[in-house]
Amino acid sequence: MFDWVFSPEAWIALATLTTLEIVLGIDNIVVISILVGRLPAAQRHRARVFGLALAMISRIALLLTLTWMMRLTDSLFQIMGQDISGRDIILIGGGLFLMAKTTMEIHNTFADHRESDRDIRVGTFASIIIQIALIDIVFSLDSVITAVGMANDILVMVIAVVIAVLIMMIASKPIGEFTDSNPTVKMLALSFLILIGVALIGEGLDMHISKGYIYFAMAFSCCVEMLNIRLRKYMS
Repeated sequence: MFDWVFSPEAWIALATLTTLEIVLGIDNIVVISILVGRLPAAQRHRARVFGLALAMISRIALLLTLTWMMRLTDSLFQIMGQDISGRDIILIGGGLFLMAKTTMEIHNTFADHRESDRDIRVGTFASIIIQIALIDIVFSLDSVITAVGMANDILVMVIAVVIAVLIMMIASKPIGEFTDSNPTVKMLALSFLILIGVALIGEGLDMHISKGYIYFAMAFSCCVEMLNIRLRKYMS
C-alpha cells in the first residue's frame, strides 16, 4: 500500500497532481466565494471552509469509486451518430447546470443593486451549502479524471486532493474578500463560469476544447481587469 513512498515517479506525480488540483480548484474557490457572498459576513468564512471540505469529500468519494468512474466511458446510446456515455451525460448536465446557475446569479447581482441591503442577503446557510455541494460534484469530475490520468496509485491521488484542498482553504478567505470588494471582478468570474460550462458541454459532446485556451483567456481577462482596478484607484 505504501510502496509508492520509495518511488521517485510517485513523488513527482504527487507534486504535479497537487499543483494541477490547485489550478483546477481555483474556479471552485471562485464559485464558492460568489455563493457565500449572499450570506451575512459573519457566516461567509465558515461557509467557504465547509464548502471546500465538501469538495474534498466529493473528490475522494469519486476516487474511491474508480472502477465505477471508468465504466462511465462506455457508450449507453447514440444521438445522430454520436455515442453518449454516462460520463458525457454528467459533463453535459453539469455544464448546463453551471450555465443556468451562473445566469441566475448574474441576474441577481443586477437585482441586488436595486434592493435594500436587507433584501440582498437572501441566501440561507443551508441553501448555499446545498448549492455548493451540487457544484462541487460537477468540478470534482474534472478533477478526478485528471487524477486518474496522472497517477497509478489511488493513495497518491487522495493525498494530492487533501493537500490541494487544505491550501485552497487558506486562500479562500482573501480571494472571497477581494471578490466581494470588487463587483467587476465578480462579474468577470461569473463570465468564466459560463465559459467553463460551455467547455464541459463540449467535452460531453466530444468537442474537446483545450484547457490551455481557456486558461489563457482567463489570465488575459484577469490582467486587463487588474489594470482597470489600478486605473480606477489612480483616478479616484
